[in-house]
Amino acid sequence: MSQLQRQARPAAQPLDPAALEAFAGRLRGRLIDRHTPDYEEARVLWNAMIERRPALIARCAGVADVIEAVRFARDQGLALAVRGGGHNIAGSALCADGLVIDLSAMRAVRVDPAARRAWVQGGALLGDLDHETQAFGLAAPGGVISHTGVAGLTLGGGFGWLSRQHGLAADNLVSVEIVTAEGALLRVSAEEHPDLFWALRGGSGNFGVAVTFEFRLHPVGPEVLFGPTLYPLDQAAAVLRNYAEVAPELPRAACAWATLITAPPLPVLAPRYHGTKMLSVMQCYAGDLSEGQAALAPLRDFGEPAGDGVMVRRFTEAQALLDPIYAHGWRNYWTSANFRALSGRAIDRFVDLAERMPTDQSDVTISHVGGAINDVAPEATAYPHRDANFVLSPGARWMEPSDDVGCLAWIDRCREVLAEESSGGAYVNFIAEQRGREEEAYGANYRRLAEVKRRYDPGNLFRHNQNVAPGADHV
Repeated sequence: MSQLQRQARPAAQPLDPAALEAFAGRLRGRLIDRHTPDYEEARVLWNAMIERRPALIARCAGVADVIEAVRFARDQGLALAVRGGGHNIAGSALCADGLVIDLSAMRAVRVDPAARRAWVQGGALLGDLDHETQAFGLAAPGGVISHTGVAGLTLGGGFGWLSRQHGLAADNLVSVEIVTAEGALLRVSAEEHPDLFWALRGGSGNFGVAVTFEFRLHPVGPEVLFGPTLYPLDQAAAVLRNYAEVAPELPRAACAWATLITAPPLPVLAPRYHGTKMLSVMQCYAGDLSEGQAALAPLRDFGEPAGDGVMVRRFTEAQALLDPIYAHGWRNYWTSANFRALSGRAIDRFVDLAERMPTDQSDVTISHVGGAINDVAPEATAYPHRDANFVLSPGARWMEPSDDVGCLAWIDRCREVLAEESSGGAYVNFIAEQRGREEEAYGANYRRLAEVKRRYDPGNLFRHNQNVAPGADHV
């Protein structure tokens, strides 16, 4: 049996102390185990539902540490997980009883403003990337929460406020440096290992540890038109029907996400709306600000808003505006499905789901995609969902474990509704299940992904994800 085909050791089988000591001595970073004083803190992820206890956490200081950790996990038959930002909803950054490669100390970002390129380490957060690029009036398309990890976001595709104009985060990759299951460091691009480069753009964490990303940058900001227009729930169905027609036709510099929420005490809302269910249409216009008001008017001028917070803001402020809503420490469970269009019946059902939300922190979000994302052929990258204009993602969010049953029951109902109404497929980064939705995530690209997996990870070392089985003909 080759090293790459070794089976994971049984959880109860202890590690060889000499091998463990030697491994720790080869690291420039830290090796954390269950006896280390900060072990409990080191294993905490964004989603408080994730309660796995790894045997070891290698907090890597550089690429050499990552190589050592991959080789150690492979040689010892350990389950392996990789932590970038630790934000994945399914908790793929932790494995039980195995080794976690923790990149959280590797957050450097380097920008070449003349070449419009950024090099980003695998532990960097979206806010780190925005901070460095915006110093030069540049940005890479990313997500909408600044404490999201760049690595997981990008490997799954990655969309946000700039994606209708500039494509996915994955579409703006120029190269990736990745440590493979063999413990080799590869530079991967359209010219170097193009099969692997194809797979990394949407195939999630199935192929290795991505330690550096090179992104193509675009002029953005430093100011954009950004903020919510809010409506009472009794207007939500009518406003969403208008949104469904208007949003796909907006200029590509415009993006609007519609979310059914329980309203926090926002200054733009009268107190009578605080704590009531509302529709928020969060809008971004990242083009000429003199044209932005007119561009967003088909959305903002419809109905009778209860409040409007659309204003000129710094792009870095816009990127962090939703951070408190998606704060660390909450229990989270989401589901997700893609839509080419939103029918009147589907809209009515979404509003009904919102009326039944189990907690004030839960929501039903409609992400606005399409545009430049859909200019790319579905087979050109591993990300297959090039026909969607909307991604619907109901999210339950709560604090107490005693609320698990009610919140998960609501998500089950949401999943049923989405299955009946959607056009098929789901965004891998919004899937809360650890397994079982690979066909929805990877679509017709699964077979090709499986062949790439067979070439670079035949023993399926990197399997703690929506997993692609090496060489499988089908899901």
